[in-house]
Amino acid sequence: MITSEKSGRGRIRLVGVVLAAAMVGVCGVANADGGGRDRPGLREAIQAFVDVGVAGMQMRVHDERGEWVGSAGVRKLGQAARPSTDGLFRIGSNTKTFTATLVLRLVAEGAVGLDASVAEYLPEFGLDRRITVRMLLGHTSGLYDYTGDTHPAGGVVPSRGKEWVDNRFHTYRPEELVRIALAKPMKFEPGAGWSYGNVNYTLARLLIEKVTRHSYADEMRRRILWPLGLWGTEVPGARTGIPGPHAHAYYRYEDAGQWKTIDVTRQNPSMVPAAGDMISTTRDLHTFFSALNSGKLVPAALLAEMRRTHPNTLGFGLGVRVQDAGPDCGGTFLFHNGSNVGYGALMYSTPDGKKTMTASITTGDAPIDIEKVFPAALDKLFKAVFCRGQTTR
Repeated sequence: MITSEKSGRGRIRLVGVVLAAAMVGVCGVANADGGGRDRPGLREAIQAFVDVGVAGMQMRVHDERGEWVGSAGVRKLGQAARPSTDGLFRIGSNTKTFTATLVLRLVAEGAVGLDASVAEYLPEFGLDRRITVRMLLGHTSGLYDYTGDTHPAGGVVPSRGKEWVDNRFHTYRPEELVRIALAKPMKFEPGAGWSYGNVNYTLARLLIEKVTRHSYADEMRRRILWPLGLWGTEVPGARTGIPGPHAHAYYRYEDAGQWKTIDVTRQNPSMVPAAGDMISTTRDLHTFFSALNSGKLVPAALLAEMRRTHPNTLGFGLGVRVQDAGPDCGGTFLFHNGSNVGYGALMYSTPDGKKTMTASITTGDAPIDIEKVFPAALDKLFKAVFCRGQTTR
């Protein structure tokens, strides 16, 4: 049911989570829910990730039975402690859902036009005037992305491998990243196709700052984080650490014919501003995604626009994905997953926001065929949370 998505850069992203995971010893699962009831189906589902090689996982479920939280695996390789169920983690492209929501709040206020030309707000870049704000949020701008692609002219920002390891503490400026992308030919005419790209959301960040005359971080705090009480969520800028309890993440890469594993918990997220840099918790992701889908953050008409999918995009709308899981699994659901090197994040909800699943995954130190084993674990997890006859366990 839930398998993989292929990005505009031609790489396979397994539901938005590219995990260079590793096999570690099977550890127990800690769990608790609001009523103290056990949920063996959920425990087994997160343990399945550890069984296929994930170092650690934490998950939070809100449904008709209340709240359930659990964790599996280890917080740090070589230690026995499990990941904290309230730990912080890098949420990767789930950041895009926050950014899209912030832009749509500005649209609701009349400060931004959803179908206005981005060049009207950011004339300094010489953008094609046909590129609209909607196209940025929906990845239909046609712009070349600046991360992780190969190009004869070079100049891309590394997203994997030894080059990324060597540059993982480098600070990038959003304007610099946009100009790297604009130096390359467009992939297609604006609006004529679809290609997932971080550059779209980096431009959205610059648009937010131009319109509001405040930093993206300040506007995110003022308009979304503080009103919702998301005290565990932040825009880290170029800070490399995670400011609170967290699980460690690891990256295995090849260097001169030798495989190496390093702790990548500390990394500079400025290479994906407003596209993949935020830090959060499972509790905060639940609160945010539930509020968004229940209509508390953007008006109903704009929420409908957010969920309007572009053809041939595996269900991408404006900062969210939409998928029909069938009647036994509640029908339509909304989600957006993400990854940084070493970290993965899952964020799922029913359209009314009443049932959610949020989770964090950290990678370990030995090779596995992630394209083969990860989809099955994710499918088992989704069914345990959302599908009829399985959530009662």
